[in-house]
Amino acid sequence: MLSPQAFSYISSGAGAEETARKNKDAFQKYSIVPKLLNDVSEVDTSISLFERNYPTPFILAPVGVLKLADDQGDLAVTRAASKYNIPFIQSTVSSFSIEEVGQSSGAPKWFQLYWTSLEDISFSFVKRAEKAGYEAIVVTIDTVTLGFREKDLSYGYSPLADGYGQGNFESDDVFLSTVEEVNNSAIVDGIIKNINYPALNWSHISKLKEKTSLPILLKGVLHPEDAQRAVNLGVDGLIVSNHGGRQLDGVISSIDALSEIAKVVNGKIPVLFDSGIRRGSDALKALALGADAVLIGRPYVYSLAINGEKGVSQFLANFLQDFSSSMMLSGVKNMKQLQQLKIICD
Repeated sequence: MLSPQAFSYISSGAGAEETARKNKDAFQKYSIVPKLLNDVSEVDTSISLFERNYPTPFILAPVGVLKLADDQGDLAVTRAASKYNIPFIQSTVSSFSIEEVGQSSGAPKWFQLYWTSLEDISFSFVKRAEKAGYEAIVVTIDTVTLGFREKDLSYGYSPLADGYGQGNFESDDVFLSTVEEVNNSAIVDGIIKNINYPALNWSHISKLKEKTSLPILLKGVLHPEDAQRAVNLGVDGLIVSNHGGRQLDGVISSIDALSEIAKVVNGKIPVLFDSGIRRGSDALKALALGADAVLIGRPYVYSLAINGEKGVSQFLANFLQDFSSSMMLSGVKNMKQLQQLKIICD
């Protein structure tokens, strides 16, 4: 359904793709120990995050340039998510604007922020997200520079350069004020110039806390000391993630990092999980190992490419059924019991 370049961009990881493979394979080390003869005739998958209730522990991870997979991109995804009231995290480099995505459906929406080299652009995005009714800000902290993605380099391919990820920038007055001439070429050049910021540090997170009343989550946390510092700083939530293996190759798999981070946080703030989720049993393991919610990424993008909104909707229906069945077969009927489920590492 996709060109070789487009499929490679979505599916591949950085470097030799060691981490991308490890994210999926590492789940096999963890085994569920079911505790049976419990009444699981009524399964409750609901959770509460940041004083809001959601019917499932799932969130659609931020993925940029979704128009690469389908012309309706983010709009199709959020419409599918609305059928299950699953939050959708919109990427900074989305194909449609914050306002367009915000108005596209009733699904809960969060905004993912890549810190820009001109921070006023970042603050403008956050202000727009607040105004559009978004529920949280997710700051991705593992992209201070682009990972060395060998497959994209072999194709000489960049969807950003092709204009697939400019929805938020071309609609932002602060960004446009920095462009000498408002045309497609200048906008793309401005995005590429601004999108990575190697100087990003903890002081920027403190400043962001002063700029917004929305919950702030840090996405890309793998080290327990970073988790502890985030808690001390007053960050509202963490997302254990290695960017799906797309940034630094050779890092720890997300599932291997999860337990220690959850132990350090000790329930003070929510710990979410990202990278490697492919099926319901994966999600079950992540939640039992300490995650409060789970992000799903590539699978919904593949589904979008196959059949647009209907494809994403069908994927979500399948995934939710898989997860519900996995809970029942493990002998748990709600999230509290699931978080007490025994998991052993082989």
